[in-house]
Amino acid sequence: MDSRSRTLIAGLTAMLEKVNSGGPGLPAIGELITAVQAGLGAQGLAASEYTVADGRVIAAQGLLAPFVGIRFDGMTDHAKAVRSGPGVHEYDVDDIQALARQHLAGFGVRRLLVASAEADGRVVGNLVAVFGAGQPYLDPEDEALIMRLAGSVAAHLYTDRVGLPVLGDGEVAAAPGGREVSERGLFVAMASHELRTPVTVIKGYADTLTDHWDALDTRSRMEAIRVIGQRSGELARLIDRLLTSSVGGVFEVHPAAFDLTEALRGAAADLPAHLRRRLSVALPPTLSAALGNRSDIVTVLTELVTNADKYSGSAEPITLTAGQDGRTVYFRVSDRGIGVRPEEVEMAFERYWQGGDHGSARRPGVGLGLYLVRKTIERQNGWVSLRPRDGGGTVAEVRLPRGDR
Repeated sequence: MDSRSRTLIAGLTAMLEKVNSGGPGLPAIGELITAVQAGLGAQGLAASEYTVADGRVIAAQGLLAPFVGIRFDGMTDHAKAVRSGPGVHEYDVDDIQALARQHLAGFGVRRLLVASAEADGRVVGNLVAVFGAGQPYLDPEDEALIMRLAGSVAAHLYTDRVGLPVLGDGEVAAAPGGREVSERGLFVAMASHELRTPVTVIKGYADTLTDHWDALDTRSRMEAIRVIGQRSGELARLIDRLLTSSVGGVFEVHPAAFDLTEALRGAAADLPAHLRRRLSVALPPTLSAALGNRSDIVTVLTELVTNADKYSGSAEPITLTAGQDGRTVYFRVSDRGIGVRPEEVEMAFERYWQGGDHGSARRPGVGLGLYLVRKTIERQNGWVSLRPRDGGGTVAEVRLPRGDR
């Protein structure tokens, strides 16, 4: 037995032992792809879930690591072939979707192996391995056998229901407590939730002007009026978007280049007072331009900081940072709260899912905040992710394409 085979078997055995002892599924998927990548000698490996018409990358290693959280079209010819049943498919990098092709071709990737993961008679996802043109590789039959084994192991985790995120955007969504919520009910819940933020801010500043007009100086009065006007405009845009969605229309986004640092500073300044007091802003002087919808940054930052405030004690600051890499610009909202389990990082973006104090009562809310954040950013070809923070707490990260690329 060669070293790759030993590495693969050892990795799979360790992963299955953890699952058999009650370990959660998403970390197991991470260990699975790590073992399979090493066994194949691949440049990268990723695991994805399917929804009705698309899918999302839930774990990835190597060159595919930047794709975690990205949604992709699940109705292409290739995707339909993978979803048709168990098996392994091989593709040339030039034949895949544009975003992945541009990223992978630049690193010399030439071919992909895709294995289906079928659970309960339904293909729930896939595993993808990528290889370079001149990269040494196993016999094709051995590669296919390893990928098929990996797909079967991933499917087994879904069959066992061991803490994996199960995504779905069908006509009826499962809500907490076993309720079924129709699309009409979902619209009402989304509308009430998304409108609450600007309404709360407008009311807060209006009450301040009403109750403390004589105590405020001219500058404070004008600042309150400015925020009320700004949030009123935001409220009007939200209403237009929700009304468009309610009649089956599609809210169009026209991405434009904008200064993310400036947008974040403005959004932080417009937060409600109790959130501003908790937020520690540590932004770089400049960043490359972001490509997206600048007006959404206020809503997204407010939602993420509100979420961090809800799940962390008032003594610890919430930190806002930002940065960039070769293809994206990003910002992070970090807290020192109760944290997020690895198996919760994708479930947190599901409609109606709410985190608790890891076994105690849930916090107030309907579980739509992060769902709305992800939908908002994905419309702009960006993505949002959560991860546990070293030392305790949670990091929420938002990435947008660079506007200078």
